[in-house]
Amino acid sequence: MLHVLLFFILLVLCWPLALLLLVLSPLIWLLLLPLRILGYAVGGVLAFVKALFFLPARVLGGGR
Repeated sequence: MLHVLLFFILLVLCWPLALLLLVLSPLIWLLLLPLRILGYAVGGVLAFVKALFFLPARVLGGGR
């Protein structure tokens, strides 16, 4: 909701810039999508490494 309000404020103050933002925002989203997918993959790998690192403590009963 905040983004819509900010867009309308920009539309009133500088409508060419608001229209340019409206056209370019899907392209920017598409360019940033691989970085978001890479972030999920790195987060998953780090969670896996953390689980492997704490596995001996959980097996010995330290996780209770």
